[in-house]
Order: sequence, then structure tokens, then C-alpha cells
Amino acid sequence: METLFTPDGLQRSALLMLLFIAVVGGAYVGVAWFGERRVARDRLDRSAPTAPTAGDAPSGGNLRPHDARGAWISLILAIEKSGVPLIDPKDSALRSRLAAAGFNSPFAPRTYSMIRLGLVIGLPLLLFAWMWYSGARPSPVRLYFLGAIAALAGLYVPSLVIRAKADRRQREIINAFPDALDLMLVCVEAGLGLESAFSRVGMEITRSHKLLSEQFGAVVLELRAGRSHEDALRRMAERSGSEEIRSFATLLVQSTKLGSSIAQTLRVYAAEMRERRRMKAEEKAHRLPVLLSIPLVCFMLPTMIGVLMLPAALRVMRSVAPALTGGG
Repeated sequence: METLFTPDGLQRSALLMLLFIAVVGGAYVGVAWFGERRVARDRLDRSAPTAPTAGDAPSGGNLRPHDARGAWISLILAIEKSGVPLIDPKDSALRSRLAAAGFNSPFAPRTYSMIRLGLVIGLPLLLFAWMWYSGARPSPVRLYFLGAIAALAGLYVPSLVIRAKADRRQREIINAFPDALDLMLVCVEAGLGLESAFSRVGMEITRSHKLLSEQFGAVVLELRAGRSHEDALRRMAERSGSEEIRSFATLLVQSTKLGSSIAQTLRVYAAEMRERRRMKAEEKAHRLPVLLSIPLVCFMLPTMIGVLMLPAALRVMRSVAPALTGGG
């Protein structure tokens, strides 16, 4: 405590106090500036004219690409103007994977490529900066392997994230699909057409199954924009990336072409979907004992053996140890 009242201690305390005030003041000014920009941007968005929407179409998104140029899109355009192409040669496959994960923007493949490029370059640089800051002096071979591992992580982590998100979306859509088929069957049997049935069911499941509602809303918008039923259904199957949705689209297209009853088709396919979901649940239930056997063998079995054998081992030690030492 005495060092605080020395001239050097007072100067150090004053310097730290000034530094603290400068940091707090800068943070406050930055937050206030960003808040004012956000308020101004919200006012501009509210005052901008919006295109008329359909009356009963669910909120499944707009078919036209959004015209707003955000920071990501501006950065992408600047990078491409500098001569670095961000479009993957396998653009169609990449676009389908991103659409299955929920990224339907026209700039989604370029953004994905830019993120991967930034991670491939940025992660090794961050690793080298951390080593320099911590004072580590690794050998050149170790430095090379660490940089290569960081670059590979930056290359493959975005792909794994996209795949995980696409799988999660597919599970949610597949779990909600039998209920939506039952509602669509009721609508078709009540006399509604295919477009009206998609619109009505999409509005009904907006809160319970939002992802499937968005898919149905996109189909309704495409049908009202002039696309054929076959094209709209096949595009829905491509966006979802699910085999069940693709089979459903093919079944509806064939029923429309052959002139068979759509209600009977929906009834049969809804029963098959429920049976398939029940079989998947039974499969998971049958796999549960096998999965539980691993922690049982690794954790509970050694504990049970110890509990059962420890009293016997103590009794043997008490009776054998005196005889070995020559005691009575």
C-alpha cells in the first residue's frame, strides 16, 4: 500500500485512471453512434415502399432477391472487383447444399466461399499471433504442421456446420410432414385445389412447423407467379433436400399427369409417412440397449465388481496377512 503514495505510484495510478476513462468513453461513444445509425436505418426501412404481398399467402419469403446491400455483400463485391473469384466451380451442388441448410440468397455461395477463404488464411495467422504473444518458440516443423492443421480446420469446419444445419432442418421438416399431409388431405377432400390447399395448410402450421410452412409458402408464391405444378413441386424438393419431400413431389406430379385422385394419393402417402416415422422410432428404441451397454460396461460394471469383491478381499487379507507374518 505504501508504494501507491510514492511519486511513481501516483503517476501509475493516474495513468491507469486516465486509460480507464478513455476506454469507457470510447466504448460509450461507439455504442451511441451505432445506436443512432440503427435507429436511422430502421426509420429508412419503415419509410421505404414495400411491394404488395398476397392476401392469404404465408410468410415463406420473397421470390425476388433482396435489393439491400449489406456489409457482407459489399465486401463480396469489393473482393470480386479486385480480381479474386469467389464462385465455386461446383456452384449448383454448393447452392443445393446451402438451400438445404436454409441459405437461399443468391449471394450465399459467394459468402460461403469468402468465409472459408477467410478462415483458411485467418486461423493460421491467429495461431502465429498467439504463439508470438505467449512467447512460444516452436520448431519450424511443428510450426508448419500447426499452421496446416489450422488451415484444414478453416477449410472443413464451414462444410461441417452447413451439413449439421441441413440435417437438423431435414429432421424438423420430416417430423412435421405427416401432420401437414393430414391437413392437406382434409382441404382437398373439402373441395380446395392444390394451390389453395398448400396456402391454407401453410397458414395453419406457421407457428407449430415454421420450416415446412416456409416451404409451402414458397410453392404458393411460385404457383401464383406462373410456374407449373411440376416445376414448383420439384423446386420445393430441391430446397428441402429430403428424400421424403422429393418422393411426395414426384407422387403428386404423377397423380396430376395420370389424372388419379389426389385425395387418395395423399391418404396413402400420409399413412406411409406415419408408418415410416413409427419404424424410425422403433429403430431408435431398439438401438437404445446397445448404446446403454457401453456406459454400463465402462462405468457401472467395475463399480459393481468393486462393491461385491471388496468385502471378500478385506476378509481374506485379514485372515491371510497374520498367517504370512507369523502371527497367531
